[in-house]
Amino acid sequence: MTSIAKLYGLVLSGGKSTRMGSDKGLIEYHGVPQREYLYDLLSEVCDETFISLREEQQSELPSRVQTIVDLNEYKGPYNGLLSAHKKYPDAAWLVLACDLPLMNKEALQQLILERNTSKQATAFALSANPLPEPLCAIWEPHALVNSAAYLDEGNGSCPRKYLINSATELVFPKNEAVLLNANSEQEYQEALEKLGIN
Repeated sequence: MTSIAKLYGLVLSGGKSTRMGSDKGLIEYHGVPQREYLYDLLSEVCDETFISLREEQQSELPSRVQTIVDLNEYKGPYNGLLSAHKKYPDAAWLVLACDLPLMNKEALQQLILERNTSKQATAFALSANPLPEPLCAIWEPHALVNSAAYLDEGNGSCPRKYLINSATELVFPKNEAVLLNANSEQEYQEALEKLGIN
């Protein structure tokens, strides 16, 4: 099945950030909250862009930002992803976790250029550990339909496990540093160092 779906961007920022101890989407690496930085990046390469969040986070965002409130029908990252799919079922989604401080436009353009619409998803991966990064990936509409069925059958709530067991196009970013996840204080400091921020 080949998808010719429009490409929408989605920043996942509805998590509780328990390991970091504060909301990762609000950390400023580039002079604005990280979720807004990623929103603006996605807006440059996608047809429409949204931030996925919990209802109580809505008031924290400027009015220019389009949002999708999590429906809380699924656990983990699938909560935001499938809430977005339910609202716009015909769209493919370029999904980014809000904890990717080194992500840049060049990497997103590479991912889009290498998109394989006949697969379930096109996902970034590290060459040393070639597993799909589900929260730095393009999910085709048929993958999200299949994901909902997969979850409803009780297969767990891990999107990476779904992509590992599905037809997924792997893309190896030219600059692998873009996949640094800042989930802890140590990773936060590492991101600051790589960005040249003291």
